[in-house]
Amino acid sequence: MSRDVKVLAVGFGRLWTAQTVSSFGDGVMAAALPLLALTLTRDPMALAVVTAAGTLPWLLFGVLGGALVDRWDRRRTMWVADAARALLLAVPAVAAAADMLSIPLLAAVAFLLGLGGLFFDTAATAYLPDLLGRDPARLQRANSRLRGAQTAMAGFAGPPAGSALLALGRSVPLLADAVSFVVSALLVRSLPAMPRPVPEARESLLRQARAGASYVFRDRLLLGLALRPAVGNVAFMAVETVLALFVHERLGLGTFGFGLLLTAEATGGLIGAGIASFLGRKLGTGTALTCTAAVEGLAILVLAAAPNPYVAGLALAVCGAGMGATMVLGPSLRQTIVPAHLMGRVASTSRMLAMCAAPFGAFLGGWLAASFDVRTPLFAAAFLLLTMTAVTATMTSNRRVEAALRGVAPTGDPARPGPEEPVRESVPELL
Repeated sequence: MSRDVKVLAVGFGRLWTAQTVSSFGDGVMAAALPLLALTLTRDPMALAVVTAAGTLPWLLFGVLGGALVDRWDRRRTMWVADAARALLLAVPAVAAAADMLSIPLLAAVAFLLGLGGLFFDTAATAYLPDLLGRDPARLQRANSRLRGAQTAMAGFAGPPAGSALLALGRSVPLLADAVSFVVSALLVRSLPAMPRPVPEARESLLRQARAGASYVFRDRLLLGLALRPAVGNVAFMAVETVLALFVHERLGLGTFGFGLLLTAEATGGLIGAGIASFLGRKLGTGTALTCTAAVEGLAILVLAAAPNPYVAGLALAVCGAGMGATMVLGPSLRQTIVPAHLMGRVASTSRMLAMCAAPFGAFLGGWLAASFDVRTPLFAAAFLLLTMTAVTATMTSNRRVEAALRGVAPTGDPARPGPEEPVRESVPELL
C-alpha cells in the first residue's frame, strides 16, 4: 500500500470522526431546541416557527450556497462553518443563563445554524470525492460509514442526551452542541488540503448558480437521482405528519410504543446503510436504487394496512432499510460522476429540491387525514413512492449508470489508485 493511500485512510478517519461528533450535537439540539421553545410558549404556531426556521436557509439560499462552495476552499468552508456555529451557540447559552431566552432568538439561532449546516454539508459532499479519488467503491463504503454514524448519533444517542442535558440546565445542551462543533472544526482543520477546482470563466454568482441547477435538470441520470428524495420527502413527510395519530388510533399504542416504532425505523436505516455497497455490487447501482425505492413504497403500503404493532414495526424497519441504502447509493453515484467544479451546486440543488418538497408533504398528509381518515396519507404516500419508482427506473438504470461512469474523466489526482494498486485492495485500508 502506498503512502498516498495511507494519507487518505487517516483523512477519512478524521472526517468520519468530525461528522460523528457533529451529528451527536445535532441530535442533542433536535431534542433540546423544541423543548427550550416549549418552556417559553405553548402556542403551536410559535413552536412551528422555531422548527421551520432551520430549514429556511435551504429554501432561500440552497443553490447560491452551492455556487459559493464551488468558489471557496472546501476544507476551509467546513471548519469555518463549524467554528461560526460554535460561537453562535454562545448567544442563546448566555441568554438562557440570564433568563433572557425568547422565541425570536431561538428562531434566529435555528436559522443561522441551518445556514451553517448548508455550507458545511455542501462542502463536505464536494470534498469527499476529492479525498477518495472519486472512486465509486470507496465512496459507497465511506458514505455507508458516514450515514450509519449520522443515524446512530442523530437518531439514537443525541436526542435522549439532549433531553437529559436540558434537565441539568437550559444552557447545558447549547454548550454541549457548541463543544461538538469545536471538536469537529479542529478535526476538519487538520484534514489534508485538496486542489481547488479549475476556476470557470468569471461569471456572476447568480449565473453560476443557474448553471449548476441546469446541469441537474439537463442530465436524466442526475434528474432521476434528484427526483427520488424530492418525491420521497413528499411521501415521508405526509406519513410523519400523521404517524403519531395513526399509531395511537389504529394500533392502540402510547408514547412509549411510538418511540419503539421510531427506533425500529432507525435500526432499519442502519442496516440499509450497511448493506448498500453489497446491493450495489450484486444488482448494479441503478437496479439497486430501483429496488430500494420499490421496497420503501411497499413497506408504507404494509404499514397502512398493518393489523398490529408488530407488523407496523417490521414495515417501518424495512422502509428505514430502503431509505438507508438509497441515501448511500445515490449520493455516492452523484459524487463519482459530477465534475469537481460543479459538485457543490449539483449537491445543493438536489438537497434544495428535497427540502422544498417536505412542507408540501406535511400539508398533504394533514389535509388527507382531515378530509378522509388517518390511513389515507399512508396509502397516498405508498402510491407516490411506487409511481416515482416506475417513472425514474429508466432514468437511473444500470445501463445509464454504466455509461455515466465510463464518461468520467480521469482526475489526475496522485492519490487515486493506479493500475498497480487495485481499488478492491485499498478499500479495506480506508475503513
